Amino acid sequence: MKNAGRWITFSVLLLVVAIMLVPFYLVIINSFKSYQEIVRSVISLPTSLNFGNFVEAFYRMNYPTAFLNTLLVTVTGTAGIVFLASMAGYQIARNNRAKTAKIIFFLLIIPMMIPFQSFMLSLVRVSSVLGIYETWWGLALIYWGCGVPMAVFLYRGFCMGIPRELDEAASIDGCNAFQTFTRIIFPVLKPVNATVIIINALWLWNDFLLPRLIIGFNTSHFTLQLQAVQFRGMYKMEWQLIMAGFLLTLIPAVMIYLIFQKQIVKGMVTGAVKG
Repeated sequence: MKNAGRWITFSVLLLVVAIMLVPFYLVIINSFKSYQEIVRSVISLPTSLNFGNFVEAFYRMNYPTAFLNTLLVTVTGTAGIVFLASMAGYQIARNNRAKTAKIIFFLLIIPMMIPFQSFMLSLVRVSSVLGIYETWWGLALIYWGCGVPMAVFLYRGFCMGIPRELDEAASIDGCNAFQTFTRIIFPVLKPVNATVIIINALWLWNDFLLPRLIIGFNTSHFTLQLQAVQFRGMYKMEWQLIMAGFLLTLIPAVMIYLIFQKQIVKGMVTGAVKG
């Protein structure tokens, strides 16, 4: 009976995985087809491997520049989220019993409950007023505000399990508050740091809507996601190039996830238990 239950569970999970992999399968096989082959059949295998789609997509997307823009936005945005959220989460955890800390924590996590669509146009207006519209670094700054709430929630939960004796020992050794955090506490945050970095890096790398709003029509600052959409015309969809472009965009993100997936799971579980 127990073996039968395991087989049923395994079969259901296998079916779910297969369903989730179908879109990825379609992207791969259609990226090697010609436009005519895709029109005839979307699910059939390509008659030959047409690598010319990737070459054309690479040049038309201006891939090196778009890759650099995406990398700069991802690194700057993720680093800012980690830096700000880790300090905020640590201080809130250390003053958890104080009413002020509870209010601040509540105010920080409220944005998690607000739909992005309800304030996205306001972001465009604010970015224009501040002079950061149509710039990659302005996009990275906005990501700080959007990503910090969730990160603070994770950091606070993890820091609740760090003994206060570490702070006291650092104080006895002559460290001030900032030195205590950077030299003692921050290295201890390695599991949750990995979680926050990977979650936000994948989000920033794959995001389309916010770059579309903030970068606007400044093609020199386009990210990979924005460049991949250029193959979608008013009268014709260049599906073979769309698929190849999306695959070129997805490969770096998939590689990062596969390399650090253990840290993601470990950080999420550790943060949940200690919270």
